[in-house]
Amino acid sequence: MFLKEFFRAIKSYATAGKLIREYNLYSFFYIPAIISLLIGIFIIFIAYYYSTPISEFIISLWTFDFGQDAVRQVGKWGSAILILGVGIVIYKHLVLALSSPFMGALSERIEEITTGKLPHPKPFLQVLIRGLRINLRNLVYELMYTLPLLLLSLIPVLNIATTILLFYIQSYYAGFGNMDYTMERYLDYKESIQFAQKHKGIAVGNGLLFTALLFIPILGMLITLPLSTSASTLDVLNTINKNHNKDDLGVPITA
Repeated sequence: MFLKEFFRAIKSYATAGKLIREYNLYSFFYIPAIISLLIGIFIIFIAYYYSTPISEFIISLWTFDFGQDAVRQVGKWGSAILILGVGIVIYKHLVLALSSPFMGALSERIEEITTGKLPHPKPFLQVLIRGLRINLRNLVYELMYTLPLLLLSLIPVLNIATTILLFYIQSYYAGFGNMDYTMERYLDYKESIQFAQKHKGIAVGNGLLFTALLFIPILGMLITLPLSTSASTLDVLNTINKNHNKDDLGVPITA
């Protein structure tokens, strides 16, 4: 089921792009684009400001006279990798959380277009708090897995495996965040976590393209989130409709 959902999630990007063009949904891009740019500039500034102190700290751990040049090079590269990895993780979850009310509205519009039914919107503050809660939880878990892998990536033989694992983790939590813009209308906090875990293929497939598109300079910050949100909405709704009702979604129902 993982591979089936994975490839379906990737294909959904083409459908999402078609819907955005056909129904002229570009107005949903503006505020998330501004949020993305502001947070991106902030993360770049922090990374630039702290890169030298972190590098010097790593170098200071080596107290021996021999190997200073090698340690200095490792310190520079290690600090760069650490800052880049952590910066991307923090950037991603901040954008996902703060954009939740706006991407929730886009998800509702996609649902209205594809099902003919108008979802009942939730209050702005409630959606924002939900987004902050989900993405803070995902940020903690992702950093917990990412930091050790970033350190292991400095080892030449292991860096291939760690790179694959890092991309998988990045993709899963990015896709999870995108899925929640739709899940929040149907599932509570715990149910959404279990739903994402059950349907990892959707999360990883959606998050894979999300992460890849972010590396496109400037343009990635502007288009990635609305496009990924639209694609994930199609996948989550498709899964829900296939199961017909909440009791069959594969998650325990709370009172």
